[in-house]
Amino acid sequence: MRLRVEFTTEPFDLDEAPAHALVAREVVEAADLDAVDVGPFGNTAEGRADAVLGAVGALLRRTLESGATRISLQVNVIEKGGE
Repeated sequence: MRLRVEFTTEPFDLDEAPAHALVAREVVEAADLDAVDVGPFGNTAEGRADAVLGAVGALLRRTLESGATRISLQVNVIEKGGE
């Protein structure tokens, strides 16, 4: 199964990326994902279910530790195995 995760971390700072946003980028770029798109208003990543779910767990832990006060995310199945 393949998944796509879309997420944002808050609080926002348009002048300078906050520490939690930099950590979020680091987590998804280091994960074994097939596609990563990081932007100022939202981020997406795609890959195998185990890789995406592992990255989401790390993302939640590390961004909260780095000062995020809110994390919004959505996970979608984009392809089921064997179909």
